[in-house]
Amino acid sequence: MNKKRKIIIIGLTSFLFIFFVVPYLIPIPEIPGTFPSDRLGKEDSKFMIVNGLNVHYKIYGSGEPAIILMHGFGAYLFSFDPIIKDLSKYGTVIAFDRPAFGFTERPLLENWEGINPYTNEFAADLAVGLMDGLGIHKAIILGHSAGGAVALLTYYRHPDRVSALILEDAAVYGGGAPWFVGIFQYLPQFQRLGPLLVRSIAGDSGINTIYLAWYNDSKITPDIIEGYRRPLMAENWDYALWQYTLASRDLRLSDNLSKISVPVLIITGTEDKIIPPSYAERLAKEIPSAYLVRIDECGHIPHEERPEEFLNAVVEFLKSMD
Repeated sequence: MNKKRKIIIIGLTSFLFIFFVVPYLIPIPEIPGTFPSDRLGKEDSKFMIVNGLNVHYKIYGSGEPAIILMHGFGAYLFSFDPIIKDLSKYGTVIAFDRPAFGFTERPLLENWEGINPYTNEFAADLAVGLMDGLGIHKAIILGHSAGGAVALLTYYRHPDRVSALILEDAAVYGGGAPWFVGIFQYLPQFQRLGPLLVRSIAGDSGINTIYLAWYNDSKITPDIIEGYRRPLMAENWDYALWQYTLASRDLRLSDNLSKISVPVLIITGTEDKIIPPSYAERLAKEIPSAYLVRIDECGHIPHEERPEEFLNAVVEFLKSMD
């Protein structure tokens, strides 16, 4: 055997060993101090079995209109604390934790039957299932960031259940995991390592994302940081976030924007570093009769950073629908 061929064989053998064997040799320690999700809610938390999943939600106010709040990636209904009570003066407001986030149940897929609960399609149908459980026929869907994509998908899948859309810094264009991530779904080695990879969100990277989302990060209090970290006490949070990442894909939501026939409000922070304001401007042009509101000196989360201005925009929109 010549030297070059020997080097190739050794290199290939090493690669196969590293790729297929090493992932099984890396220890995956359990996360200490985790609890069933439904033990982590607050005094105003509610839980309901919807489409087989134990869903964490909060409800304030009464009467019409009903407004469903959908949080963004890495967030949960805690994000809406600055506005939910004030918004409930104008109707019934429901916020819920999308699967893989907050205190909604995080099932293991090997124990689950039916559509993958970590897909956006499941989340869209879950919103309507929650409406059914609460006796709500039609609702305004307010979605932030990745929740904006799910809000729009909910309209596409259930147009007769959505009376209007409020899209806040919505992640409508593109999105989804990189193409090569899909390969991981078929490799048990990386299925095993995935939860370990996403645990970094519990450290500095997760905190840095919060600061990136705000224009004036001096407003970020220890209570806000602690609030965002609380779901990291939920059982299987790392597993669920990994499965959500694998299930993410480009929903091609922009293909049918011109067919939207309900009132639409689009809100963007002018200093958003995560979803460029130009995307909101494009969205306003492509959706018939959409109304665009820009909130100055504001980053990616207007409802948290500038709640008063955000509420003013939403209330004016609600009044325009009367």
